[in-house]
Amino acid sequence: MGRTDLDIIEVGCGTGWLCPSLANFGKVTGTDLCDEVIGRAQERMPDIKFVSGDFMSLDFPDASFDVIVSLEVIAHVADHDAFVAKLFRMLRPGGVLMMASQNRPVLERYNNVPPPAEGQLRRWFDRDELRALLSRYFDVQELFAITPRADKGAPRLLLGHTARKFIRRVPGRLIERALAPEFGWTLMAFCRKARPDA
Repeated sequence: MGRTDLDIIEVGCGTGWLCPSLANFGKVTGTDLCDEVIGRAQERMPDIKFVSGDFMSLDFPDASFDVIVSLEVIAHVADHDAFVAKLFRMLRPGGVLMMASQNRPVLERYNNVPPPAEGQLRRWFDRDELRALLSRYFDVQELFAITPRADKGAPRLLLGHTARKFIRRVPGRLIERALAPEFGWTLMAFCRKARPDA
């Protein structure tokens, strides 16, 4: 049985859809920029703590979380190094960071993505760039691509027709893992903060 006493924060929780699942493992804090969205999340999930505001300006104590989850947020912050450094400070020694980021080569080559809205920050990473950034602070234990998806060119045919053709015979995750190295549009990183005595 896994632990149920962890202090967990989701940075960039949006509507809070993941927070109830995280709450199975401990006490959860969710944070996002929009007051209104966070307010509605708090009404729906009173047992979870929600904090609204610019993450880089919010005051979270150092070494206060066992697990940090951040899904597709880093591409939308102004200072990537400062963002990762803050996550590092907030995490306890031995703690875990689970981060997802858009996979730049896949989105640029194989997907029709509208340009960012006026004022929107968007800076996608490739696998090597994300590893280099995270490695400045963390022990990057896993970094892999998931969610193969494409909406133009040959990958669209491969991921659409081929996946549909074989989906009944092969578990979806196996298909996803087989195709992800080339076509996964999401990079997943599992990182650990080293203990001082390690």
